[in-house]
Amino acid sequence: MGIQIGVDLGGTNVRVATVDGQGTIEQMLQEKTEVEKGYEYTIEKIIRMIEKISEGKEIDRIGIGAPGPLDPRKGVILSPPNLPGWEEVPIVKELEGHFSVRVQLENDANVAALAEAKFGAGKGKESVFYITVSTGVGGGFVFNGTVFSGAHGYAGEIGNMIINPNGYQYSNLNKGSLESYASGTAIGKRALELYGIEGGSERVFELVSAGDEQALRIVNEAIDYLAMGIANLAHVLNPEVFVIGGGVMNAGELIWVPLQERVSDYLFPGLAPHLQMRPAELKGDAGVIGASLLG
Repeated sequence: MGIQIGVDLGGTNVRVATVDGQGTIEQMLQEKTEVEKGYEYTIEKIIRMIEKISEGKEIDRIGIGAPGPLDPRKGVILSPPNLPGWEEVPIVKELEGHFSVRVQLENDANVAALAEAKFGAGKGKESVFYITVSTGVGGGFVFNGTVFSGAHGYAGEIGNMIINPNGYQYSNLNKGSLESYASGTAIGKRALELYGIEGGSERVFELVSAGDEQALRIVNEAIDYLAMGIANLAHVLNPEVFVIGGGVMNAGELIWVPLQERVSDYLFPGLAPHLQMRPAELKGDAGVIGASLLG
């Protein structure tokens, strides 16, 4: 049996790893994506990295986690905001043509969800909804060990969920979207606009820890809207567990305690006692581990 290779393609870095059957990374390479040099350059780089890490070994399959929007069925990256110039890029066809093995493409949040469901905080659960709260907000739903991508690959794009139709907008998504309220980008921009607080979301959380009332108002607003989003998902999908990760969640108890309380406020009374939320366990490795599980 050959090796399983995961590719984590991001706007800043691309990582390629071999992963064993227990979700342990055996070897990993990382290089800058260098999107400004064009997608052909980056694909050639990925090919070279795969060749290096698989030297002398047979490849069983290759999985790629990449930013959306993308079409996992056609293996095409469509037009992701953080991969400028990547328009209708048939990355699966390119890699299959070179390596003559099965290659599968999936949204980066979905592959992270798959990793957390199999080896992380959702291990042993039939249904897992993964949420990442970072620069943006993304999600992925795993049922019986399989990612649910939807009919056209857009399932789990919760950042575009409208939670306040008259709200503000801090991304290219819908006005009043979840990402425009709960993401690290939104927290930082909102604090700057309202109170002149510079330094992004990290500085905002530092000020919250120091007891700053203005920063606390910004964070409380973000937590409240994130709670609404989670409650909406709970009523639609009722997963066994929500696994929540991303840089914003590194604020720890500053978010976790009030978030759990507020989610319960928005749920049916009979559902609230059953809701489980857990912090993600695999951190930055979830993407490359989950990509290796595709196929």
